[in-house]
Amino acid sequence: MSFLITAVIAFFVCLIGVPVALAFARFFGFYAIVEERQAKVFVLFGKVAGVIQEPGLHFLWPKLGPAALIMNLFGKVTTVDLRLDQEYLRSQPVNSEEGAPMGIGIWYEMQVKDPSSFLFKNSDPRGSLRANVSNAAVRCLSNMKLSDMLETRHTMSQAVRNEVTPKSGEWGYAAGSVYIRKVHLRDAQMIRQIEEKVVNRLRQVTSAIQQDGANQVNIISSTAQRQAAIEFARARGQRPLIVGQALQQISADPEVMEAMFTLLEYEKLQEGKGKVTLLPGGGEHSGLMSTLIATK
Repeated sequence: MSFLITAVIAFFVCLIGVPVALAFARFFGFYAIVEERQAKVFVLFGKVAGVIQEPGLHFLWPKLGPAALIMNLFGKVTTVDLRLDQEYLRSQPVNSEEGAPMGIGIWYEMQVKDPSSFLFKNSDPRGSLRANVSNAAVRCLSNMKLSDMLETRHTMSQAVRNEVTPKSGEWGYAAGSVYIRKVHLRDAQMIRQIEEKVVNRLRQVTSAIQQDGANQVNIISSTAQRQAAIEFARARGQRPLIVGQALQQISADPEVMEAMFTLLEYEKLQEGKGKVTLLPGGGEHSGLMSTLIATK
């Protein structure tokens, strides 16, 4: 029975007494817990009594001295986030050397390096860093050639970062990577004019390609027609030679030649549309037929 009573008392002591004791210890500045990527700034009577950036459990009396006892009564403990942050500025107005109104998109990182400067040297360090990046972009990137502005983004990013870093360090901020992510035209009328020029140029190129193709087709066709005409002319020139050789062979036999010419004459008569009248010749009617022909 006594063991059970002791166990119950120990349980309630651990359940209630330990948290209360730890709360009193924290209230009187005995210790403080700093989490990862955080910093605690201790301010007493308007002055920074100490800054702890290392994560873990820290005993404050050796670090702050007697001020740790009254820190929570008369002072203030501020937790500062030390994590890496980033921001993107869209379409910062910049003019090129040719006078073209351009917009620059800037992505940059920042991180708190000095918590006390971050809290007390600038009331809005994040907004000041944003304005500093925007002004640095205008100072460093204005009056650049349009071709360089569209091609040398790495060099532009380095120029902006070198301009921003010294000033941001005074506010406890450390500017990290700065990168020019987008370069574009801001004038809508100029964009429409460029689009019209691009469309016209595409039409010119398309028509030139079509014309060149038609010219190539014409050249191929004319070459083929010329070669065909040459071959036909050569064939027509060979025809009389072939026919003459054949007639020469036929004329070697007079009977064959006479029969061939007779057949050719009959074929021509059959192909013609004229009327042919056949009259009997010789005998007793020969004189009559001659008289009729002569009378007609």
